[in-house]
Amino acid sequence: METVAWSKPEPERAGTPLLVMLHGYGTDETRMAELFGSLPSEFSCAALRGPKVIGDDYGWFLLDYFLTHDFADVVSATNSVFAWIEAVKARHSSVSLLGYSQGMAMASTLLRLRPEAFRAVVGLSGFVLDNELLAMSESFDTQPPFFWGRDKQDSVINDAATAHTEEWLHQNTQLTARSYPGMGHSIAPAELVDVCAFLRHYVLR
Repeated sequence: METVAWSKPEPERAGTPLLVMLHGYGTDETRMAELFGSLPSEFSCAALRGPKVIGDDYGWFLLDYFLTHDFADVVSATNSVFAWIEAVKARHSSVSLLGYSQGMAMASTLLRLRPEAFRAVVGLSGFVLDNELLAMSESFDTQPPFFWGRDKQDSVINDAATAHTEEWLHQNTQLTARSYPGMGHSIAPAELVDVCAFLRHYVLR
C-alpha cells in the first residue's frame, strides 16, 4: 500500500491494537480517516488507499451495479493488503479490520483467507463476495466476531448480495448485526457508537 493515513504518529503505535480501515468504491483513504476521532483511542487506525484507479478516486477492484467482479483483481488487491499487514503487525498487539461498502467485501475476503490473523471485523453498508473459489478455500476453526451495520433500505447493495451476505455471516461468524433506518448508504453517528462498543468488547477487553 503506497498511501496510508494513520491516526497516531509512529512513536505512539508500538504495542497498540491495529485497526486496518478499507474505504469504499470511488473514494479514498480520507473517507476512513474522518472516522478516526469516533473510534476508541486505544487503537492505531490505518486507513489504506485501494490500488485500483476509479476516475479521480480509488477502489479495490472493478465493480458494476450487480457487484460482479474479476476474481484476479480481488486476489491482487487482497495480496497487497496482506503484504502490508505482514510488514507492520509485529509492532501491534492484534489486528482487526473495518471496511465500508466495497471495503467490507475486502475485509470479509481477508478474513475468509486467513481467519486466524484477525481479532475482529467490522463491515459497514457493504457485502460479502459471492464467489465459489473463495467458498472452497474457507476453513474456520472458530467463528470470528463480526459487526455488520446497515440500513435495510440501502439501495446501493442489491437484494441478492444482501441475502448472500446475511447467510454467509450467520453461518461463519459470531455476528452482531445492527440496522439504522434512514441512514442510507453511509455511516451514522449511532452506528459508530455501536462499533466502538463492539471493538472494546472483542478487542480491548
